Amino acid sequence: MSYEVVDGLAKREILIRDEEETDPRYGKPPEQRNIKELFKLGVINLDKPIGPSSHEVTAWLKRILEVEKIAHAGTLEGLSPGKS
Repeated sequence: MSYEVVDGLAKREILIRDEEETDPRYGKPPEQRNIKELFKLGVINLDKPIGPSSHEVTAWLKRILEVEKIAHAGTLEGLSPGKS
């Protein structure tokens, strides 16, 4: 990446490697995916309230979305007693 300094500020030059379209055999942009593809390939960002457990929330989502597999990464737990 190259830099040009103008008035004391570094100005970055953006380099674009390629302008080719993605081969449809290898996927498509998210905005062109149908709901089934979004659920299969996507992520749900969930701010879980204090109360239900992570296990309960994933079970609810599995039932609501009618999917066979669902998982969570990290913790869905809110602030535990004594922690800030």
